Formats: sequence, structure tokens, C-alpha cells
Amino acid sequence: MAADPDTWEYETLEPPRGETKKEATDPKDQLNDLGGEGWELVETIDYVGGGTKFLVFKRPVDRS
Repeated sequence: MAADPDTWEYETLEPPRGETKKEATDPKDQLNDLGGEGWELVETIDYVGGGTKFLVFKRPVDRS
């Protein structure tokens, strides 16, 4: 049974930060893992003063 394209589940990823709290580490491996699981990046949630707080992903709900 195919997933209803209007029914989604969501996941968030907090970009890795070094001691300076800046986005110093490339999250490519984590992004590739999520992509391999069917997650698609749809939004970023940013801090007011700049920088990314969360990456938001979605994928269709599997109802099988």
C-alpha cells in the first residue's frame, strides 16, 4: 500500500557545533543517512542573531 502523499512524519537535526557554538562540523554523513532513509530537507529554523538551530526533514508516512 502506497503512502498517502498528504500524510507526513517529521524529523529534526541539530547541526553539530564546536566549543565556539558555531556550525563548525559538516553534517554531510548525517544528511546522507537521513536521505537514505527517505527523509527530505524542507526547512531550517534559525537563531534570531544568525546561525541554524535545526534542520527540518519530512517523508511520507508508511502505513503498510
